[in-house]
Amino acid sequence: MTGQAPSHVVLVRPHHFHPNPQTAADNAFQHLLDAPAAEIASRAAAEVTGLAEVLDTAGVGVTVIDDEGTTTPDSVFPNNWLSTHGDGTLALYPMYAVNRRTERRDDVVEHLREHFAVHRVIDYSGAEQENRFLEGTGAMVLDHVARIAYACRSRRADPDLFRAACADLGYQPVLFDASDAAGVPVYHTNVLMSVGTEVALIGAEMIRDSARRDQVLDSLRVGGREVVELSEAQVHGFLGNCLEVLGRQGRFLVMSTQAATQLTPTQRRRIERSSPILTVPVPTIEAAGGSVRCMLAGIHLSPRQAEVSPQLPSSSPNTRTSAAPAAV
Repeated sequence: MTGQAPSHVVLVRPHHFHPNPQTAADNAFQHLLDAPAAEIASRAAAEVTGLAEVLDTAGVGVTVIDDEGTTTPDSVFPNNWLSTHGDGTLALYPMYAVNRRTERRDDVVEHLREHFAVHRVIDYSGAEQENRFLEGTGAMVLDHVARIAYACRSRRADPDLFRAACADLGYQPVLFDASDAAGVPVYHTNVLMSVGTEVALIGAEMIRDSARRDQVLDSLRVGGREVVELSEAQVHGFLGNCLEVLGRQGRFLVMSTQAATQLTPTQRRRIERSSPILTVPVPTIEAAGGSVRCMLAGIHLSPRQAEVSPQLPSSSPNTRTSAAPAAV
């Protein structure tokens, strides 16, 4: 049975990062930064390296890929275009913003094929031509064990495409509406909720329909999760944007430093009964409207051979993988 927490992750380290103007219209978590462009880019690259170091120290397999491109400001969020699954499936997704579509990279797909057991690739990106979008595990939060997929409606999550992907990938779809107090829809489900092995975090109050809210909470509990409900303010502080990972000594819940400051003592105790919390500061990247979970593409594929951290071929353009993130 597929575990919930991945033991390997892919990160993309951008060299020309900045908040994306093409996504600002529907991303209420995004804001501008008052600093020179070179400084913003340098800080963002350092934050990715810092996250890689924290994960590597915890014994999580880490692949870091460098993006030298100047036209992909959101490439730091690879989980939106790529997902992997325990049955050997690799899925590619259609992106809402035009300048995000070139984030999909054949060399990354080939790297995963080389080092992990990929039995099929499902490519939904053609739906972009029909103005239909489903931004991977940003738009969907996946319960890999109970085989349930959660999604809130938005421009980034087409309901029909969501249901089709669930049918292809073997998940039961749970679709709902969620919005902030001003009525702005939540742009990505993974800023609202996170599902771990034993604990689920969710900003349930942002599901305004009380009957639907209860159904979503019941679905999480039936799946065996203890639910930690988050306030809207905590969601805006990126507390819902976290990911459970598997390291050498067991599971960890990794989140940003900002997110961790939002925890109440009771919430922290409930989470840490299941897994310790790892934190890393990513304030520059959070200005783009996403946090630690958005930065991590979890690899649920089986490795082809016993290797702690696979290397990208040296001939791959503008990419690099590090077995020891601290050394890059």
